[in-house]
Amino acid sequence: MSVLPVLRIYAPLNAVLAATGLVAVAALTTPDMSGRSRLALAAVLAVIWGVYLLELAEKLLRRRAGDVRDRTPAIAIDVVAVLVPLAAFLLVGTPDRSLYCAVWLLKPLRDSTFFPLLGRILTNEARNLIGVATVFGIVLFGVALAAYMIERDVQPQKFGSIPQAMWWAVVTLSTTGYGDAIPESFAGRVLAGAVMMSGIGIFALWAGILATGFYQEVRREDFVRNWQLVAAVPLFQKLGPATLVEIVRALRPRIVPAGAVICRKGETGDQMFFVVEGRVSVATPNPVELGPGAFFGEMALITGEPRSATVSATTVVSLLSLHSADFQMLCSSSPEIAEIIRKTALERRGAAPKG
Repeated sequence: MSVLPVLRIYAPLNAVLAATGLVAVAALTTPDMSGRSRLALAAVLAVIWGVYLLELAEKLLRRRAGDVRDRTPAIAIDVVAVLVPLAAFLLVGTPDRSLYCAVWLLKPLRDSTFFPLLGRILTNEARNLIGVATVFGIVLFGVALAAYMIERDVQPQKFGSIPQAMWWAVVTLSTTGYGDAIPESFAGRVLAGAVMMSGIGIFALWAGILATGFYQEVRREDFVRNWQLVAAVPLFQKLGPATLVEIVRALRPRIVPAGAVICRKGETGDQMFFVVEGRVSVATPNPVELGPGAFFGEMALITGEPRSATVSATTVVSLLSLHSADFQMLCSSSPEIAEIIRKTALERRGAAPKG
């Protein structure tokens, strides 16, 4: 149990505090701000720093008590967020003290899943990314060399050396076009056009590699998560790996908060549901609760009739939904499961309708 639970700061509040602090830092750089406004913004920074100090104390006490769920890099960010502004206050001149609070940019990132995801993508795609970077380096040097040879006599102050020409090559390859160095000769302008087109292709390759990596990694994570959810449903535990893969691809996870209506009586049903965690209530003359492993909504897929009962979440419930087209696929690939669903549906219809 946490030693100081009231001091926990969750991700949304962390983002709000960091954003408020950074806005205050930016505002303090305004030269014509009144002394009272500066004092108020400094007070805001002090309050945020105090909150971060208390949060750090809570986490250190929690680790000391044996709860070590926070990773070392995350704790390191909390330490930096407290110590850097403190050191600035003690050691740096007054005008620049607030700038060191910009380290709070790291706070919203400590709980982000994006950067571990990005790290895996860069690792997986390193070979392709390095290959494109090599091509970029070769093209960059070759273009700088060509520009130097073409323009050095025309514009020696801008193309008088390969390093100078390389700046123009970087700007042109990235299609930024600052306009501080422009080829004046016809050959130089032809070269510039070719360089621009090459730059578009090279950066498109980088973007395509990263986009593909993101798609594959997110799809892999979704598949693993769905596999774990599907494997938790007793109805699917006897399936072979090949059939289970088909089911995993067909089912869609869904989290429903307590009290929310999942399906209403009289609606047209295009999907059925499997309960993974939590409980749902079926509004029949004699209300029924269904728990993990149960399923409902199958009658609408089998008969095509409207929903025969309203089903709502008794607790927070984790569901897997199966649409009608995927239900037909399931019936053809797993006749034994289809038979169980149909048999259960007929039993419910004979007793008390349940969606």
